[in-house]
Amino acid sequence: MPYLNITEVESAVASLASAYPGTAHLIPLPEPSIEGRDCHALQIGRASRIPKDCVMLIGGVHAREWGSCEILVHFAADLLEAFESGTGLGYGGTTFTAQQVQDLLIRLDLVVFPLVNPDGRLHSQTVDPMWRKNRNPANSGGSSNPDCIGIDINRNYDFLFDFTKAFAPTATPQVSTDPCDQQVYEGPSAFSEPETRNVRWLLDQFEGTRWFVDVHSYSEDMLYNWGDDENQSDDPDMNFQNPRYDGKRGLPGDTAYAEYIPKDDANTALDLATAFCQGVQGVRGAAYKPLTGFHLYPTSGTSDDYVFSRHFVDPAQGKVLGFTVEWGKKFHPLWAEMEKIVLDVDAGLVQFCLST
Repeated sequence: MPYLNITEVESAVASLASAYPGTAHLIPLPEPSIEGRDCHALQIGRASRIPKDCVMLIGGVHAREWGSCEILVHFAADLLEAFESGTGLGYGGTTFTAQQVQDLLIRLDLVVFPLVNPDGRLHSQTVDPMWRKNRNPANSGGSSNPDCIGIDINRNYDFLFDFTKAFAPTATPQVSTDPCDQQVYEGPSAFSEPETRNVRWLLDQFEGTRWFVDVHSYSEDMLYNWGDDENQSDDPDMNFQNPRYDGKRGLPGDTAYAEYIPKDDANTALDLATAFCQGVQGVRGAAYKPLTGFHLYPTSGTSDDYVFSRHFVDPAQGKVLGFTVEWGKKFHPLWAEMEKIVLDVDAGLVQFCLST
């Protein structure tokens, strides 16, 4: 089949909820997109009287990365079918037993939000294949230039949003304050966009979320915290909340700043990213790499760092480790290749969930 359009993604999510009413629940998101489209996520897992830990997975954030929606729809469908039929899962050379599937959905809740940015995806699939942002004209500086429409949703979260203050003057974070930046305009304020507010709402609703995965392309990596600077576990005072380090972040290999992460969290994040990569490689040999986000390029306002930062800002919030999949080597692989990538990444995601 070809890539799904936005109607087909929404239909797939609703159909899975209808087909597996004992294991899947449709979640209407509170805010429609800028162009008025309703969005839905899917909660997957065997009901339990005891609160369960949760893995949250989102996709379809950057409009041109078409295969992310398909990866998550197939991931949900595979797990639901295998759980209900009592069978295992096979992805090339990576396999999972029926007992592993049963244990996974009994032990965990999964929240799967395959299409965060429906307006952008529609524009990418029908007008401009390389469109990345959402389609918000109101926060684009009022320009009549169509390139100035839209916000990069994955720069709109509340993590070091004022990057001009937070980063060193010579740092090059991949984010912009220019409304006419076609790629990484962060928006006028954190959470200015309904798409990011919907993700925040899901995190608030599912307080048991302990792991978060944002599915993107491309570079064949599994990224983990942090993205603003290199990690260190020795000095808790050297952290993103401390204004004493403003103007020093974002430079590789220096001694002025590195982002604090507790050693146990650093080890766990690396272990889980490695498990994902091993699951992928077993399918057909694709060699994905576990990396901190910073080692791809420095960023701010991203989903994975925001979810991890919540616990530091407010210790009453549960700790959530953040990850970003960067699948494949193109934004729009031929569908025959994309089908193989779906199998690769879904195997990695199942292995990731089991490894939690």
